[in-house]
Amino acid sequence: MHILQLCPRVPFPPHDGGAIAMHDVAAGLVRAGHRVTLLAINTPKHRQPAAALAHLGPGLRLVLVDVDTDISAGKALKNLLFSRQPYNVERFISAAVGEELLKILRTEQVDVIQFEGTFVAWYAELLGREQGAGLRVPPLVLRAHNVENTIWHMLARREGNPLKRLFLRTMATRLEAFERRYLPQFDAVAAITEADAARLRALGCPEPVVFIPAGVELGRVQADPAIRPKPRTLFMIGSLDWLPNQEGVEWLLREVWPTLHAEFPEVELHIAGRNAPAHLLNLRAGNVHMHGFVEAAPAFMQQYELMLVPLLSGGGMRVKIIEGMALGKAILSTTLGAEGIAARDGHDIVLRDGPAAWLTALRAWAGGELATASLGAAAARTAADLYDNRRVVQRFEDLYARLLQPAVVAVSPAPLPSE
Repeated sequence: MHILQLCPRVPFPPHDGGAIAMHDVAAGLVRAGHRVTLLAINTPKHRQPAAALAHLGPGLRLVLVDVDTDISAGKALKNLLFSRQPYNVERFISAAVGEELLKILRTEQVDVIQFEGTFVAWYAELLGREQGAGLRVPPLVLRAHNVENTIWHMLARREGNPLKRLFLRTMATRLEAFERRYLPQFDAVAAITEADAARLRALGCPEPVVFIPAGVELGRVQADPAIRPKPRTLFMIGSLDWLPNQEGVEWLLREVWPTLHAEFPEVELHIAGRNAPAHLLNLRAGNVHMHGFVEAAPAFMQQYELMLVPLLSGGGMRVKIIEGMALGKAILSTTLGAEGIAARDGHDIVLRDGPAAWLTALRAWAGGELATASLGAAAARTAADLYDNRRVVQRFEDLYARLLQPAVVAVSPAPLPSE
């Protein structure tokens, strides 16, 4: 098959969850013998050269369109006052991207188009208009990395600043309207979690709405037996320009860390992630170490003992948890943080909600009462059994085949001849 993958950024390097999910499914499709044209918005924040994905071989062609998606106070204000589109989606709407998409469809035989997330969903309506004018449009698949409006509604509910809460509510309302209008226009939707699949159906997405989790190229995250974690250490890793991750770090530092540090002053907390805001980068807290962006996430994760995922808002699936599991890490997460991951509390993960429950779990860890070795070993087995990227790619292939099957026309039996 020839699959056209439309991405809101170049999925390289595969450092964060979104990039990993897009990169690995493209790599897996190429490895399975398909031809992939990856049309990517080349953003200033994630700008890459034309050869960025050359390592995936001749089965993948990268097509880049430069778009200025940088956040601007002036553009945001203009959007707030004069537009009904959510600003975080409007930044990815580009006539040049639309023209390149139509050019590919007019000149090449494409079997399936996969849209990677809400931020490129606007282009489905463009294709619908062109299809009405005679363009052949193949089946359209939305891979819903998140149900975006749910994240912003959660953030708004917990925001204490009235002006910021108003902004978050406005964005959440606009995102919900956008998702209700555009997401039902796809021929199929692949949700990254079962919970998101239910949310997408509630938004009006017609069947098939299928659950296909994010996978990981396990060869990229193999544990190095030469690396031993430093005792009495905790760590977090995630993009710190994503508001739910910022919220989670701030909650941990405000509600949990002061008490834990007072009781166990030797324990270290290590936080890594790109684009941390200034107030986190310049943090002055006892035994908290800010690392900023780290080039090799698996190596960073193996240096420390217990992985923390203090997520309070969000949807989709935390690929970093899957990577941590694959590396055999013991993980303490909120229930929401591990949403969509087939892990069981006390077996291959520890799930706790609220400061008191987190402190109880961390005291158990500090006192040597948490079975980190057995938790990590079970987590590694779960990752290998369920989240190997090859299994995920097979599920996408099955979905594509389902969409490309010719419609079965029911034929009524001929009437018996009358006597």
